[in-house]
Amino acid sequence: MVRYKEYVKKMLDENESLFEQFRTVHDKYARDDVKYQAQLNQIGEKVLEVVKEYENRVCANTERSYSQYSANLAEKFQNEIRRVFPMFDFIGVKIKTVRSAPNVSPFKLKKLL
Repeated sequence: MVRYKEYVKKMLDENESLFEQFRTVHDKYARDDVKYQAQLNQIGEKVLEVVKEYENRVCANTERSYSQYSANLAEKFQNEIRRVFPMFDFIGVKIKTVRSAPNVSPFKLKKLL
């Protein structure tokens, strides 16, 4: 197995309860983003910390001599996370609804915190 995939598996196994909670909120968010955005952001903060820690671990040895390789490895690691949790990039997004005239349909605007 490729190194970054091993680290993703290790991360999910070692933090099983956190990622089970995140999976539950993640799946609810996929169905109704407005209703579950606050919950996704709340548990997502903890998940982001864990993901960043493991990303640093996977890239730690390569940064000294192969900086380009390290960046590619980090991106592959992030893509593997996105494969497991497709809504991962929506952690920290703020949803703002805009009032409009009665004849114009309202739309929502998502912004990063």
